[in-house]
Amino acid sequence: MPRFLVVLDADSTLLRNEVIELIADEAGRGPEVAAATEAAMRGEVDFAESLRSRVEALRGVPLSALTRVLARVEPTPGAAELIAAVHARDGRVAVVSGGFHEILDTVAPRLGVDVWRANRLAAPSGVLSGEVDGDIVDAAAKARSLTEWADELAVPVSRTIAVGDGANDLRMMATAGLGVAFNAKPAVRAQADVVVERVDLREVIPLLP
Repeated sequence: MPRFLVVLDADSTLLRNEVIELIADEAGRGPEVAAATEAAMRGEVDFAESLRSRVEALRGVPLSALTRVLARVEPTPGAAELIAAVHARDGRVAVVSGGFHEILDTVAPRLGVDVWRANRLAAPSGVLSGEVDGDIVDAAAKARSLTEWADELAVPVSRTIAVGDGANDLRMMATAGLGVAFNAKPAVRAQADVVVERVDLREVIPLLP
């Protein structure tokens, strides 16, 4: 039985990139989607509604283009070291993301993440349809994922740490035993238990139990 659980957001937390912006580059709509992503992360618009409109902008991108996207995805400095430190202390690492399984299914196991959850892109004929396949991973789903994983691992919620940067991470951070703002927007910094200033995930290691 693990001693504790660390749940990380993916884009701009575990990963340096906002992956949806990289995919949008393939559709020639990078700047437009980047602006919409920024507004969503600041909490200015409803996340699910924003995600649907941003995914709509991806219509027509072939699934094969995701190979190029994967090549551009960079882990945040310190990601591997943080995950190793969690495992060395008999903890588990989870990632819950408003991004996409199509990227995390490759990146997460490479980094040693134990479990992850994200959105799926509909691509019925090998081309993105511009729709999300299934329920959207929003703020409520992130908080629910944390409590479900804690239950499955028999880890008390008081021994969970949530790390995120955007407004859609706030409910998860409030649910966790410790909410950590990392590379975060002002609204997130204001409500977090701890603010990590440096964009290096090794800064989270001293917070581990």
